[in-house]
Amino acid sequence: MSRPLKPLHPVLCWALFVVGIIAVGLGVIGIFVPLLPTVPFLLLALACFARSSQRFYSWLRDHVHLGPLLRPYLQKEGIPRGARLKAIGLLWASISFSALLLIEAVWVRGGLLVIGLCVTLYLLRLPTAKSLDQEDVR
Repeated sequence: MSRPLKPLHPVLCWALFVVGIIAVGLGVIGIFVPLLPTVPFLLLALACFARSSQRFYSWLRDHVHLGPLLRPYLQKEGIPRGARLKAIGLLWASISFSALLLIEAVWVRGGLLVIGLCVTLYLLRLPTAKSLDQEDVR
């Protein structure tokens, strides 16, 4: 049984709502831009809407095109193996590019590497969702 969420200050509620809208926008852009992730932004939006707008939370969760990207995670089924490999590959490509070509400060490079390692370990710990080619066809 989950605890009911404590009501938020109206300013915080609006801030979370705005962050959720921006995250949805970035997630949709990520569908078309290869290095911009989609699902993490949509999950961020879902978390923001959970505390700020039940209407937008339900809209995003039940959306015809965006909802299926979120459902396996929400139902604790995990993520498909291909999506996991793509996410880890893109994560390390962008971190490597940033650390080697854009960032000069050694402590920031180290921070990027630690963040990349933590995200990679998190992704590896998620259960692997059964993909369509793994399902029993009877």
